[in-house]
Amino acid sequence: MIWQIASCVGLLLLAILPARAADYRIDPARSHADFGVRLLWLSQIAGRFQEIDGDVTLSALHDTAVVDAHITVDSVHMDSDRIRRWVLAPEFFDVSHYPSIHFVSAPIALAMLEKGGSLDGTLTLRGITRPAHFQLLPSHCPLESPQQCVIAVHGTIQRSDFGMSGHRAAVSDKVELGMLISLDYAKR
Repeated sequence: MIWQIASCVGLLLLAILPARAADYRIDPARSHADFGVRLLWLSQIAGRFQEIDGDVTLSALHDTAVVDAHITVDSVHMDSDRIRRWVLAPEFFDVSHYPSIHFVSAPIALAMLEKGGSLDGTLTLRGITRPAHFQLLPSHCPLESPQQCVIAVHGTIQRSDFGMSGHRAAVSDKVELGMLISLDYAKR
């Protein structure tokens, strides 16, 4: 399953961008993140994180934006309670030590929202931060009416890059990720 949405420069971005309040909030009621991984290369294990929040901050010239999204790991919904317990356990997401996943995008040209393209950033999962490369899907995103703006992103990571190396013979190392982010005005 593709994790649809919307996260190398973390501290570098903070140094480059002016300190200011976010222009838009990620609407947690209308946003989610998905993941999928192959089991025995025959079937797919899929889950949906139902709690995602964060901000979208525009540059001073309003020509680029940075997405900063937080996903609550314990909000994952899966078809099987047994598999849900397994993905929350220490060998996979390890929710007791790492309750959230964090994505910060590199600055993205607002014009790219309309046509789509590559979206780079950093992904922090299980306390490990790595560069992440996603595909931004084309979207009609009128920022003057953010309730109509939906940003969809998908990509893949290697779970071993984030310390998830258990069950290598049964579970693929490749994990499909996606975020579907709906915006709203930030409360000032």
